[in-house]
Amino acid sequence: MHAASIEKLIESFEQLPGVGHKSAERIAFYILEQMSSERAAEMASSITEAKEKIKFCSQCQNLTDTDPCKICSSPKRDKSVICVVESPEDVNAIEATNEYSGVYHVLHGALSPMDGITPDDIKINELLLRLADGSVKEVIMATNPTVSGTATAVYISKLLAPFDVRVTRIAHGIPVGSDIEYADKVTLIKALEGRQAMN
Repeated sequence: MHAASIEKLIESFEQLPGVGHKSAERIAFYILEQMSSERAAEMASSITEAKEKIKFCSQCQNLTDTDPCKICSSPKRDKSVICVVESPEDVNAIEATNEYSGVYHVLHGALSPMDGITPDDIKINELLLRLADGSVKEVIMATNPTVSGTATAVYISKLLAPFDVRVTRIAHGIPVGSDIEYADKVTLIKALEGRQAMN
């Protein structure tokens, strides 16, 4: 039986995605036994600082400490092309290819009625507002090739039908059921190049 403060620390780490009880326990004991008090304080401070400073970009909804974010504010980016992704990690994966020059829209999730995730729970309305001025010419649906990711892409493409915009879906060089953030650069490049019209 651990001390109450150790149990609380373990339970805190168990809240993280992909961290089970044993992993949480290992992390907690590593911090307590091997990490200096100064380093532990730095880590705690980094978490607090990030939670205070990081916000959603008012344009693309990506996580940022400046508004608009660096991608949206860059004069080198093609603002007429928006790549719609599920998470900030997907932005990082696509950026690593150095092949995409448009901007992004981060949904922060995908539709999943079984999990109670509805259109109001992700950043769909914010995407529609970006199309109001008619400057966007193409929307690339780069949601994950999962059941929920595909359903989200289809749902959004139907919402975009009234707009004068080309809606494409990245090619499925990415294996069905996997996440974009884990795909290698070549696969992502081919997926972007092979995108197809959705409407």
